[in-house]
Amino acid sequence: MKLFRWIKSVFTAIAILALCLPRAAGAAEPYEINVILSMTGTGTFIGQAQWQAIQIAETAVNKAGGLNGRPVKFVLKDDQSNPQVDIQLTQALIAAKVPIVIGPTITASCNAIMPLVAAAGPVMYCLTAGAKPTPGGYVFSTLTSTPDLIAVSMRYFRERGWKKMAYLVTTDASGQDAEQGILAAAALPENKGIEIVAREHFGGGDISISAQLANVKAAKPDALLAWATGTAGGTALRGIHDAGLTVPVLLSPGNMTAPFTKQYGSVLTDDMFLPGMAYYGGSSGVDARTRAAMNLMIASYRAAGAVPDQVAISGWDPTMFVLDTLKRVGLDAPASKLRDAMISSKGFVGANGAYDFPAYSQRGIGQGAIVMVRWDVARGDFVPVSQLGGLPLRSK
Repeated sequence: MKLFRWIKSVFTAIAILALCLPRAAGAAEPYEINVILSMTGTGTFIGQAQWQAIQIAETAVNKAGGLNGRPVKFVLKDDQSNPQVDIQLTQALIAAKVPIVIGPTITASCNAIMPLVAAAGPVMYCLTAGAKPTPGGYVFSTLTSTPDLIAVSMRYFRERGWKKMAYLVTTDASGQDAEQGILAAAALPENKGIEIVAREHFGGGDISISAQLANVKAAKPDALLAWATGTAGGTALRGIHDAGLTVPVLLSPGNMTAPFTKQYGSVLTDDMFLPGMAYYGGSSGVDARTRAAMNLMIASYRAAGAVPDQVAISGWDPTMFVLDTLKRVGLDAPASKLRDAMISSKGFVGANGAYDFPAYSQRGIGQGAIVMVRWDVARGDFVPVSQLGGLPLRSK
């Protein structure tokens, strides 16, 4: 019995000593950042591409030394593309007092969590362009706003001489945001010659939209603005194909993913256009720092056996900006300190270019980061057709 007590006391002492010893540099605890994305449900195409971007960013940052000597680890939570699930997940993270969360994916989900974090955080970096965060608040939104994307698209269409426009949008929050953007862009002085000849809506779960497209076809537009993503975007494409509509079509950039173009490639045509980010224009019109940021993203994707796209960028730049901010303010910074550092930031350069949050509240970039692209059937890829800002490329 005495021998047993002696052995037990020795092991207890060893355990206490181990706890008191400093950790080796290589054994530093990972800094965890929670991520809420649509891995299932209607936003699957987008959410899965964003998660891949975040994972690739994690590998690249850890390979370069991590966050102030600690590895970063992103912890994924699937909201099932359901705003009610987002509310539950966010409430749990608020209770856990986490300082920052990346996500969610879809506009309705971002809208649902905004009131929860308005007073004290955490910082939520929504990965949807359709969000409308309060200036100076805890919510940020990826890419340029939907109104900016549509304004650049309409500028390009107008310059091409397509002035009679119809639109087809979903009835959800993303579609409502798009409709507001379309009407606002059409009302701009520069677009005084634009005429909206048909206004059509459909539910994200609708199987057929033949009636809506019959109305569009009867209005004889020069172009159709079909703003829907994921499953609803596929429904729009199939409907356009089945209706025999052959006018130029604007699609949402949320469809610029390899899985989407692979699944719906048979109904994509050379007359389909999308507002992409600067990456799609190549090195044309961007400075050396932006080219370097693009090259880092491209090389990181190549190392993972993948190729970045528009949706990837919607996850990549916010992730890299969040990590850059944490490096600057410290890993023990509360949500309020992170928010203050982010809303005042002007120094970060990502694949979308130089970010200026005082100038572009809660986003950091505007119309100057957008380039129009066209689907090229022969190449099976998107090709640039405009300058940054939407003016058509001029032949030399």
